Amino acid sequence: MARRKFFSAEKIIVGLILVAVGVSTFFFVKDLEFYDYIVETNAFFAPFEFYDNRQIVGVDVEIINRVAEKLNKKIEIKNVEFDVIIDNVADGVIADAGAAGLTITPAREEKVDFSIPYYTSTQYVIYKKDEAPEMQEGYILWDALAGKTIGSQTGSTGYLFMSDEAESGVLANTNTVTKGFDSHQLAADAIGAHIIDCAIADELAAQFIVEKNQGLAAQPLYYRGEDGEPDYPAEESYAIAVNKKHTELLEAFNEVLTEMTAKDPKGISEMDRLIIKYMGLSEELEEENE
Repeated sequence: MARRKFFSAEKIIVGLILVAVGVSTFFFVKDLEFYDYIVETNAFFAPFEFYDNRQIVGVDVEIINRVAEKLNKKIEIKNVEFDVIIDNVADGVIADAGAAGLTITPAREEKVDFSIPYYTSTQYVIYKKDEAPEMQEGYILWDALAGKTIGSQTGSTGYLFMSDEAESGVLANTNTVTKGFDSHQLAADAIGAHIIDCAIADELAAQFIVEKNQGLAAQPLYYRGEDGEPDYPAEESYAIAVNKKHTELLEAFNEVLTEMTAKDPKGISEMDRLIIKYMGLSEELEEENE
Protein backbone atom coordinates (compact mmCIF):
# COMPACT_ATOMS: atom_id res chain seq x y z
CA MET A 1 0.00 0.00 0.00
CA ALA A 2 1.32 3.49 -0.88
CA ARG A 3 2.14 5.69 2.08
CA ARG A 4 0.45 9.09 2.21
CA LYS A 5 2.49 12.15 3.05
CA PHE A 6 0.88 14.63 5.39
CA PHE A 7 2.00 18.28 5.78
CA SER A 8 1.33 20.26 8.92
CA ALA A 9 -0.46 23.61 8.75
CA GLU A 10 2.68 25.29 10.06
CA LYS A 11 4.79 23.97 7.18
CA ILE A 12 2.21 25.07 4.64
CA ILE A 13 2.13 28.60 6.11
CA VAL A 14 5.93 28.83 6.16
CA GLY A 15 6.05 27.72 2.56
CA LEU A 16 3.51 30.33 1.47
CA ILE A 17 5.45 33.07 3.28
CA LEU A 18 8.68 32.09 1.56
CA VAL A 19 6.96 32.12 -1.82
CA ALA A 20 5.45 35.55 -1.10
CA VAL A 21 8.79 36.96 0.02
CA GLY A 22 10.48 35.60 -3.07
CA VAL A 23 7.87 37.06 -5.41
CA SER A 24 7.88 40.51 -3.73
CA THR A 25 11.71 40.59 -3.74
CA PHE A 26 11.73 39.73 -7.44
CA PHE A 27 9.39 42.58 -8.33
CA PHE A 28 11.20 45.02 -6.00
CA VAL A 29 14.55 44.31 -7.64
CA LYS A 30 12.93 44.39 -11.06
CA ASP A 31 11.42 47.85 -10.44
CA LEU A 32 14.45 49.27 -8.61
CA GLU A 33 16.04 52.01 -10.69
CA PHE A 34 19.75 52.63 -10.53
CA TYR A 35 21.27 56.09 -11.01
CA ASP A 36 24.73 57.19 -12.10
CA TYR A 37 24.61 60.45 -10.15
CA ILE A 38 22.50 61.94 -7.37
CA VAL A 39 21.85 65.69 -7.29
CA GLU A 40 20.39 67.17 -4.11
CA THR A 41 18.10 70.18 -4.06
CA ASN A 42 15.67 71.96 -1.78
CA ALA A 43 12.40 72.02 -3.69
CA PHE A 44 10.97 75.17 -2.15
CA PHE A 45 12.80 77.77 -4.20
CA ALA A 46 10.64 78.67 -7.17
CA PRO A 47 11.26 79.20 -10.03
CA PHE A 48 14.49 77.17 -9.76
CA GLU A 49 13.00 74.13 -8.02
CA PHE A 50 9.55 73.52 -6.62
CA TYR A 51 6.86 70.87 -6.45
CA ASP A 52 4.21 70.71 -9.15
CA ASN A 53 1.86 68.18 -7.55
CA ARG A 54 4.37 65.49 -6.50
CA GLN A 55 7.00 66.20 -9.13
CA ILE A 56 9.99 68.50 -8.69
CA VAL A 57 10.19 70.97 -11.58
CA GLY A 58 11.96 74.24 -12.31
CA VAL A 59 14.97 75.84 -13.95
CA ASP A 60 17.56 73.73 -12.11
CA VAL A 61 15.67 70.56 -13.02
CA GLU A 62 15.89 71.54 -16.71
CA ILE A 63 19.65 72.04 -16.31
CA ILE A 64 20.09 68.65 -14.64
CA ASN A 65 18.03 66.88 -17.30
CA ARG A 66 20.15 68.46 -20.05
CA VAL A 67 23.33 67.26 -18.32
CA ALA A 68 21.91 63.74 -18.00
CA GLU A 69 21.14 63.77 -21.73
CA LYS A 70 24.62 65.05 -22.62
CA LEU A 71 26.37 62.38 -20.54
CA ASN A 72 23.82 59.67 -21.38
CA LYS A 73 23.56 59.00 -17.65
CA LYS A 74 20.69 58.64 -15.20
CA ILE A 75 20.55 61.39 -12.58
CA GLU A 76 18.30 61.27 -9.53
CA ILE A 77 17.07 64.52 -8.00
CA LYS A 78 16.54 64.31 -4.23
CA ASN A 79 14.81 66.88 -2.04
CA VAL A 80 16.68 67.56 1.23
CA GLU A 81 17.10 70.35 3.77
CA PHE A 82 18.93 73.27 2.18
CA ASP A 83 21.67 73.62 4.77
CA VAL A 84 22.96 70.02 4.37
CA ILE A 85 23.50 70.13 0.61
CA ILE A 86 27.07 71.50 0.53
CA ASP A 87 28.33 69.07 3.17
CA ASN A 88 26.61 66.12 1.50
CA VAL A 89 28.16 66.99 -1.85
CA ALA A 90 31.57 67.49 -0.26
CA ASP A 91 31.33 64.09 1.41
CA GLY A 92 30.29 62.47 -1.87
CA VAL A 93 28.60 59.44 -0.29
CA ILE A 94 24.91 60.28 -0.70
CA ALA A 95 25.20 63.17 -3.18
CA ASP A 96 27.39 63.93 -6.19
CA ALA A 97 26.16 67.47 -6.84
CA GLY A 98 23.80 70.13 -5.51
CA ALA A 99 21.46 72.51 -7.36
CA ALA A 100 19.36 74.82 -5.23
CA GLY A 101 20.16 78.41 -6.14
CA LEU A 102 23.52 77.93 -4.43
CA THR A 103 25.73 80.97 -4.02
CA ILE A 104 29.48 80.77 -4.57
CA THR A 105 31.32 81.68 -1.36
CA PRO A 106 34.98 81.16 -0.34
CA ALA A 107 33.94 78.85 2.50
CA ARG A 108 31.90 76.66 0.18
CA GLU A 109 34.65 76.62 -2.47
CA GLU A 110 36.92 74.91 0.05
CA LYS A 111 34.47 72.00 0.19
CA VAL A 112 33.12 71.66 -3.36
CA ASP A 113 33.77 72.71 -6.95
CA PHE A 114 31.35 75.18 -8.52
CA SER A 115 30.17 75.41 -12.09
CA ILE A 116 30.24 78.69 -13.93
CA PRO A 117 27.65 81.12 -12.53
CA TYR A 118 24.33 81.04 -14.36
CA TYR A 119 22.25 83.68 -12.58
CA THR A 120 22.98 86.79 -10.52
CA SER A 121 20.38 87.67 -7.92
CA THR A 122 19.77 90.61 -5.60
CA GLN A 123 18.45 90.02 -2.09
CA TYR A 124 14.97 91.42 -1.52
CA VAL A 125 13.04 92.47 1.58
CA ILE A 126 9.50 91.07 1.81
CA TYR A 127 7.10 93.03 4.01
CA LYS A 128 3.43 93.87 4.55
CA LYS A 129 2.26 96.50 2.08
CA ASP A 130 0.82 98.64 4.85
CA GLU A 131 3.93 98.29 7.04
CA ALA A 132 6.73 99.14 4.63
CA PRO A 133 10.22 99.90 6.01
CA GLU A 134 11.79 103.26 5.22
CA MET A 135 12.36 103.37 1.47
CA GLN A 136 15.01 104.96 -0.71
CA GLU A 137 14.48 105.45 -4.45
CA GLY A 138 13.37 101.92 -5.28
CA TYR A 139 15.30 100.03 -2.61
CA ILE A 140 15.66 99.46 1.13
CA LEU A 141 18.89 99.92 3.11
CA TRP A 142 19.92 97.53 5.86
CA ASP A 143 19.67 100.47 8.27
CA ALA A 144 15.90 100.54 7.77
CA LEU A 145 15.59 97.07 9.33
CA ALA A 146 17.18 98.10 12.64
CA GLY A 147 15.10 97.09 15.66
CA LYS A 148 12.84 94.79 13.65
CA THR A 149 12.38 91.03 13.79
CA ILE A 150 13.56 89.68 10.45
CA GLY A 151 13.78 86.18 9.04
CA SER A 152 15.20 84.16 6.17
CA GLN A 153 15.69 80.57 5.04
CA THR A 154 18.31 78.92 7.23
CA GLY A 155 21.59 78.42 5.37
CA SER A 156 20.65 80.70 2.49
CA THR A 157 22.73 83.69 1.43
CA GLY A 158 20.04 86.00 2.78
CA TYR A 159 20.32 84.28 6.15
CA LEU A 160 24.11 84.65 6.14
CA PHE A 161 23.89 88.34 5.17
CA MET A 162 21.25 88.92 7.84
CA SER A 163 23.27 87.14 10.54
CA ASP A 164 26.44 89.07 9.68
CA GLU A 165 24.68 92.42 9.83
CA ALA A 166 22.96 91.55 13.13
CA GLU A 167 26.18 90.31 14.74
CA SER A 168 28.75 92.83 13.54
CA GLY A 169 27.19 95.08 10.90
CA VAL A 170 24.77 98.00 10.90
CA LEU A 171 22.13 95.98 12.79
CA ALA A 172 24.44 95.13 15.71
CA ASN A 173 23.27 96.51 19.08
CA THR A 174 19.99 97.77 17.60
CA ASN A 175 17.66 95.22 19.27
CA THR A 176 17.21 93.52 15.91
CA VAL A 177 16.00 89.90 16.20
CA THR A 178 16.78 87.31 13.52
CA LYS A 179 14.97 84.03 12.90
CA GLY A 180 15.64 81.09 10.59
CA PHE A 181 13.03 79.13 8.65
CA ASP A 182 13.05 75.97 6.54
CA SER A 183 12.13 77.88 3.38
CA HIS A 184 11.60 81.40 2.05
CA GLN A 185 7.88 80.69 1.82
CA LEU A 186 7.69 79.81 5.52
CA ALA A 187 9.58 83.00 6.33
CA ALA A 188 7.05 84.99 4.29
CA ASP A 189 4.17 83.16 6.00
CA ALA A 190 5.62 84.22 9.35
CA ILE A 191 5.06 87.86 8.37
CA GLY A 192 1.31 87.30 8.13
CA ALA A 193 1.39 85.35 11.39
CA HIS A 194 3.03 88.37 13.13
CA ILE A 195 6.10 86.27 14.03
CA ILE A 196 8.49 88.52 12.11
CA ASP A 197 8.24 92.00 10.60
CA CYS A 198 9.90 91.20 7.29
CA ALA A 199 11.81 88.47 5.45
CA ILE A 200 14.92 88.43 3.27
CA ALA A 201 14.88 86.27 0.14
CA ASP A 202 16.45 85.99 -3.30
CA GLU A 203 14.91 88.25 -5.93
CA LEU A 204 12.91 85.68 -7.92
CA ALA A 205 11.79 83.80 -4.83
CA ALA A 206 10.57 87.09 -3.34
CA GLN A 207 8.75 88.05 -6.53
CA PHE A 208 7.16 84.60 -6.79
CA ILE A 209 5.93 84.82 -3.18
CA VAL A 210 4.58 88.35 -3.57
CA GLU A 211 2.66 87.42 -6.72
CA LYS A 212 0.84 84.75 -4.71
CA ASN A 213 0.08 87.05 -1.78
CA GLN A 214 -1.56 90.39 -2.46
CA GLY A 215 -0.91 91.61 1.08
CA LEU A 216 2.87 91.47 0.67
CA ALA A 217 5.36 93.58 -1.27
CA ALA A 218 9.10 93.33 -1.89
CA GLN A 219 11.94 95.71 -2.71
CA PRO A 220 15.70 95.22 -3.34
CA LEU A 221 18.01 95.27 -0.32
CA TYR A 222 21.07 97.57 -0.53
CA TYR A 223 24.21 98.33 1.44
CA ARG A 224 24.97 101.97 2.16
CA GLY A 225 27.94 103.27 0.20
CA GLU A 226 30.88 104.59 2.20
CA ASP A 227 32.76 107.88 1.80
CA GLY A 228 30.34 109.31 -0.72
CA GLU A 229 30.18 106.14 -2.82
CA PRO A 230 26.73 105.16 -4.15
CA ASP A 231 24.64 102.56 -2.36
CA TYR A 232 24.98 99.06 -3.84
CA PRO A 233 22.81 95.92 -3.88
CA ALA A 234 23.31 92.78 -1.80
CA GLU A 235 24.02 90.45 -4.73
CA GLU A 236 24.95 86.82 -5.23
CA SER A 237 25.66 84.48 -8.15
CA TYR A 238 24.13 81.01 -8.43
CA ALA A 239 26.13 77.96 -9.52
CA ILE A 240 25.95 74.16 -9.32
CA ALA A 241 28.00 72.52 -6.55
CA VAL A 242 29.86 69.37 -7.59
CA ASN A 243 31.95 66.90 -5.61
CA LYS A 244 35.63 67.61 -6.27
CA LYS A 245 36.23 64.10 -7.66
CA HIS A 246 33.56 64.35 -10.38
CA THR A 247 35.39 66.36 -13.05
CA GLU A 248 33.33 64.82 -15.88
CA LEU A 249 30.10 65.93 -14.21
CA LEU A 250 31.46 69.43 -13.57
CA GLU A 251 32.56 69.79 -17.21
CA ALA A 252 29.12 68.69 -18.39
CA PHE A 253 27.40 71.27 -16.20
CA ASN A 254 29.73 73.99 -17.51
CA GLU A 255 29.07 73.03 -21.13
CA VAL A 256 25.31 72.98 -20.62
CA LEU A 257 25.29 76.27 -18.71
CA THR A 258 27.41 77.94 -21.38
CA GLU A 259 24.86 76.90 -23.99
CA MET A 260 21.85 77.91 -21.89
CA THR A 261 23.17 81.36 -20.94
CA ALA A 262 24.18 82.36 -24.48
CA LYS A 263 22.10 85.31 -25.72
CA ASP A 264 20.11 85.12 -28.96
CA PRO A 265 19.84 88.07 -31.41
CA LYS A 266 17.07 89.53 -29.24
CA GLY A 267 19.36 89.48 -26.20
CA ILE A 268 17.43 86.68 -24.48
CA SER A 269 19.03 83.41 -23.39
CA GLU A 270 17.45 80.00 -22.92
CA MET A 271 18.03 80.52 -19.20
CA ASP A 272 16.01 83.75 -19.35
CA ARG A 273 13.17 81.94 -21.09
CA LEU A 274 13.13 79.14 -18.53
CA ILE A 275 13.00 81.62 -15.66
CA ILE A 276 10.15 83.44 -17.39
CA LYS A 277 8.36 80.13 -18.03
CA TYR A 278 8.51 78.98 -14.41
CA MET A 279 7.57 82.41 -13.14
CA GLY A 280 4.43 82.10 -15.24
CA LEU A 281 5.31 85.15 -17.34
CA SER A 282 5.53 83.59 -20.83
CA GLU A 283 2.56 85.54 -22.20
CA GLU A 284 4.03 88.85 -21.01
CA LEU A 285 7.30 88.06 -22.79
CA GLU A 286 5.48 87.33 -26.04
CA GLU A 287 3.62 90.64 -25.79
CA GLU A 288 6.90 92.55 -25.24
CA ASN A 289 8.49 90.88 -28.29
CA GLU A 290 5.55 91.59 -30.65
